[in-house]
Amino acid sequence: MENPIQKRTMHFAEKIIAAYLFLRENKHYRLADQLVGAGTSIGTNVSEAQVAHSKLDFIAKLTIANKEAKETQYWLNLLDREGLLLDFQEMKFLKQEIGEIILILNSIIIKSRQNLNPKK
Repeated sequence: MENPIQKRTMHFAEKIIAAYLFLRENKHYRLADQLVGAGTSIGTNVSEAQVAHSKLDFIAKLTIANKEAKETQYWLNLLDREGLLLDFQEMKFLKQEIGEIILILNSIIIKSRQNLNPKK
């Protein structure tokens, strides 16, 4: 069974794909590629973390997911500033959800590091 962060990142990826298709329809091909690459890789890395071979590997995969989430947030902010997703109905959801995903990933990473070195 998927855990809550896996479910959230999968749902987020589905909305990112919709944004990707919207951007492509409006001939913003390169920006669409950047957004879909970063936005879908978050969930991929979260899924890979679930089968990590060690606690360090788990932390590393989630750290990559977090970096991809921050890149996705950058692209969403840029696209919003430029008005390129102005007519995309899910934009508000995407911007709010990426912020929450980043907070969740940060929390999991911090707690996992603390559990790795309980004296610190």
